Order: sequence, then C-alpha cells, then structure tokens
Amino acid sequence: MNDLGECLQMVPIFSDLPIEVIDQIVQTGNKKTYTKDSVILVEEEIGTALFVIIKGKVKVSRSSNDGREVILSILTDSDFFGEMSILDGLNRSATVVALEDSELFIIQRKEFLDLLNKHPEITIALLSELTRRLRNADMKIKALSLKDAEGKVATVILQLADDIGKIKQGVVEIEKLPLQQDLANMAGTSRETISRTLHAFARKGLVEMDGSKLRILDYEKFSETFA
Repeated sequence: MNDLGECLQMVPIFSDLPIEVIDQIVQTGNKKTYTKDSVILVEEEIGTALFVIIKGKVKVSRSSNDGREVILSILTDSDFFGEMSILDGLNRSATVVALEDSELFIIQRKEFLDLLNKHPEITIALLSELTRRLRNADMKIKALSLKDAEGKVATVILQLADDIGKIKQGVVEIEKLPLQQDLANMAGTSRETISRTLHAFARKGLVEMDGSKLRILDYEKFSETFA
C-alpha cells in the first residue's frame, strides 16, 4: 500500500475496508493541490465529486443575504466534504476555501456511488459520520439561538477542539487557532467579542493562549461548564 492508501485508511468512511479495496479506491480518484485561499467549491454550483483532505485545512462557509460569511466548520487531514450533493443530486450547499496549502483526493460522483453499492460498510460509516455532523450542527444552532456571547464562543472552541484539537492528560491543544474574524464568523458575533471573551477565559484559568495556539486546561470542566 502506498502513502495515499495509508492516508485513505485514516478517513472514517474507509477505515474498516480491506487493503485491496483501499487500493481500488486509490485507482478511482486523483490528487489535486490547492494553494492557500484557493476556492475549492462554490455554494450553489453543481456537485460532481467527493473530496478527501490528504493534507491541509479548509473552511466550509455560507453567505447570508446581506453578504456576511458564516463559517460552518473547519476541516483538516482525513476529513471529507462534498458528499451531500453526491447523495441528493442537488447543488452545493456551501463554499469551501483552503486555509493553507492543501492536498486533496477527489472521487467523481459515479465512482463514489459505485463504491457505496459494492461496499455497504462505506454507506454505514457514511451515515454514522453524517449523524455526528448533524448532532454538532444541532449543538451549534442551540448555542447561537439560546446562549450569551461567552457561550457562543465556548461552543466554537469546543467544536474546534473536537475537530482539530489534540488531547493529552486532560489538556486539549488547538495548534493553529483560526483568525479571530473567522472565529467571529463561526460564532455569529464580532471580532471584538471574540478577543474579549478569549481573554476572559484566560483570566479565569480555563484556557492558555500562546501565539496561535490555544490550550483548554481542563477539557472536561470546560465542556461541562458550557454544555
């Protein structure tokens, strides 16, 4: 198995497949590199492929009626996107932009649907992952609707911790925290509110800031406080 095959084995929907099937998937798609700030997908365009992140980081966002950006999620290595349009045949529901130089593996719609037909375990894993994302979306909707500014920011921090954080002895480190404006777009608040709230969390001993790194000092306590 080559390096690409090993990367695909880390993707949740492919992780339980035998090596020979992974090798087949490698042959069905192709790799493409996107530089930082490149637009990968555009909201409302026709969806024709599934994208798997081999290396890099992207943001998934939508535009409001008044032109404001709302960031839905930040995705990184082994994450995938573009599956909704493949499954329902409708246009893309969001725009995806590379936050850093990224290498993606692209599987066209026909080939991916063939994989689902031949390997039901991929379908089951896909349903599990979509359910997880739906639960996260429900949590975010609740936060944006019912919580105060501190709760909204905490919800975004927890989302990033789950998506790109690394945990060690109860401490979760987010190595490259998104820009404060991007955090504001995720939380539905202002950049100033993000800055003020992060400093408040630090004063309370809930987090540590070190350049672009953020550490949640007691993840369990932080999660329970803002659940």
